[in-house]
Amino acid sequence: MSYSVGQVARLAGVTVRALHHYDEIGLLSPGERTAAGYRRYTESDLDRLQRVLFYRELGFPLEEIAVILDRPDASAMTHLRRQHELLVRRIDRLTNLTAAIEKEMEARTMGINLTPEERFEVFGDFRPEDHAEEAEQRWGGGAAFEQSRERMANMTKADWVRFTEEGGAVARALAEAYTSGAPADGPRAMDLAEEHRQHISRWCYDCTFEIHRGLGDMYVADPRFAANYEPLAEGLTEYVRDAIHANAARHDS
Repeated sequence: MSYSVGQVARLAGVTVRALHHYDEIGLLSPGERTAAGYRRYTESDLDRLQRVLFYRELGFPLEEIAVILDRPDASAMTHLRRQHELLVRRIDRLTNLTAAIEKEMEARTMGINLTPEERFEVFGDFRPEDHAEEAEQRWGGGAAFEQSRERMANMTKADWVRFTEEGGAVARALAEAYTSGAPADGPRAMDLAEEHRQHISRWCYDCTFEIHRGLGDMYVADPRFAANYEPLAEGLTEYVRDAIHANAARHDS
């Protein structure tokens, strides 16, 4: 069975002109001709065209594709394996690029107008926008998110440095209380939990005791947030949560 140039163009989604060009440069010459000289493409021609289009999609120039396909040691399975490997690599690159763009979009949505270098210098792997997004989705509603975005939009690099330093100081103080054996429901731990809540309210959004309880639960449930505490002391995340709950209960009473 063979196909006309028009049929092949429709099947493959290419133009007749492209098929004529492939023939002219020797990349894909039809295996048959009619008595009138019209091109007729065989099944093996369609297989070669498929490989041409694969490599073309991967960005290979036509001249290089011709060399690759005409190698005597390259079987159909060899081409499939190579194309699969190249596609997987491209998918990985695009996935990483997509993730980077999404992070940048989130940061800009939150008004964090720092360069990538400044963000790494100030935050490392920490992403402050995660806190506000979680607060919006779980406990704070839109008001907390909007308030946090407005405040962050007005923060300079110096503000961010101070924000992270103050937060780090509270975290270290909680770690010291934990390692010294101070109970999570004792005055020392509860006072530090209150400092933590005030820190969020001062810099991000009005952190109510209800929201603060939710944040404490989230720190334990979500590894992204536990990673802020566990390097200081193993088990510290649960201690922070317990201190937050104890402080909220103290306020309720």
